[in-house]
Amino acid sequence: MSSERFRRSLASSDDSAAPPGSCRKPRTVLYVGGGKVWFLPFHLSQQTPPPHGLLATVEDRAVVIGAGIAGLAAARVLSRRFSSVTVLDRDTLPDQAEPRRGVPQGAHPHILLISGLNELNELFPGFEAELIAAGGSKFDTGLGLATFRYGRRSRRIPTGLSLVSVSRPLIETIVRKRVARLPGVAIRDEIAVSGLAGSKGVVTGVVLDTGETISADLVVDGTGRGARSDRWLAALGFPAPDQAEVKIGVAYSTRVYRRRPGDMIDWQAAFTVPEPPAQKIAGMALPVEGNRWLVSIGGWHVAEPPDDPEQLDRYAKALPDTLVGDVMSRAEPLSEVAVARFPSSRRRLFEKLDRLPAGYVAVGDAICSFNPIYGQGMTCAVQQAGALGRVLDRHERRSDASMARDFYAAAATVISTPWQFAVGGDFNYPETTGPRPRGVRLRNWYARQISYAAQIDIGTSRIFNAVQQLLIPPGVLFRPVFVVRTLLLARKRRREDTAAR
Repeated sequence: MSSERFRRSLASSDDSAAPPGSCRKPRTVLYVGGGKVWFLPFHLSQQTPPPHGLLATVEDRAVVIGAGIAGLAAARVLSRRFSSVTVLDRDTLPDQAEPRRGVPQGAHPHILLISGLNELNELFPGFEAELIAAGGSKFDTGLGLATFRYGRRSRRIPTGLSLVSVSRPLIETIVRKRVARLPGVAIRDEIAVSGLAGSKGVVTGVVLDTGETISADLVVDGTGRGARSDRWLAALGFPAPDQAEVKIGVAYSTRVYRRRPGDMIDWQAAFTVPEPPAQKIAGMALPVEGNRWLVSIGGWHVAEPPDDPEQLDRYAKALPDTLVGDVMSRAEPLSEVAVARFPSSRRRLFEKLDRLPAGYVAVGDAICSFNPIYGQGMTCAVQQAGALGRVLDRHERRSDASMARDFYAAAATVISTPWQFAVGGDFNYPETTGPRPRGVRLRNWYARQISYAAQIDIGTSRIFNAVQQLLIPPGVLFRPVFVVRTLLLARKRRREDTAAR
């Protein structure tokens, strides 16, 4: 089944006002597994953009700080609602797809989840085709991605859900070029913002390092994990939001290889997942444009990630599955080893502030930055941009404080599911510290049972993949019929393992 047919089979409503992960009218959907037919009511949350001709009055002006994925997606949304949008970034933005200083993880693998790809296709029609034309690899998540988890490599099971694998710089470059062509939008690089302009509870623009002020009716802060919003808001007399921080000690190392036919037999990508708590190291090999592999090895609570080719090879040989190491041994290396560290997942709780300024909102990693191993960041950022558009359409005064409050509430809904996924997985390790979600041990145990069941049953695999891709809400995994069937399948899988020993 194609991705489009699968999405149509799950879609239940065209109510574009509902945020991702929210409930809509249920629909009975065919679920096939184990030779039997089941019927499960659930839905696919989709986002429909407003009409392309929707524009605000001529005096409306928006400024976006940061030309990363979050800022650019926000700029696209704002271009439909403001007559002028200016995007500012302190980096020299490259013409070609290459890593840049302001995106320190740009040299490492990134996953654009299918829900994020769908959102970008809505914002930029033809976006997926551009990725593929530029050299992206498209494959079914069940047929092309070999996932080794809990002692077993995944079976080749068609899910009807297809990823497009490319580098982060290519995604950003294509999006930036599309945004730059929009009427009324200007992108200015090598421009550093030092603060916010404003008074009497209203942000009226941004202050540059040069001392120049750029006026705006709405400022959108997409400056990422290192956003200085706390300091900027304090300068205007507003409190900083509380933070939820989960310390995970993630570190990983990446090397680029030349990709040729035969490097990986039967599969197009590989992901080896450690079995916690004893195992901590994951491995990944993703095909990207330019006939290259991005190979990354690392994990949780890693004190010293490999920083040279010999160490990287030793880590690869220690993985419980051979696919990633096979690629490294067969392919020609094209780069040195790049190391990235991610000490903690961090969430700024803007939605809990009693006082918010008018004329300012933060988006993307400036609100929440996730453990990158789960590949949720870009998708969550573009979904927040979609939420911003819907909230703006509900407010006649688009830059007032009530709009900001509604947006942060909507953003919290977008963030909730991926945050629970990421933080829950991180707490599989006793070394992880921070706010622990209630029931995390039970949820992690159940997630393991679903993984067991998905390895031997096509219906479970399809639904589990759709949840992981943030296409359908996780509540479907807790419906009684699904729970009972999952536990029975998981027991069958464990018996198979016992018999094989």
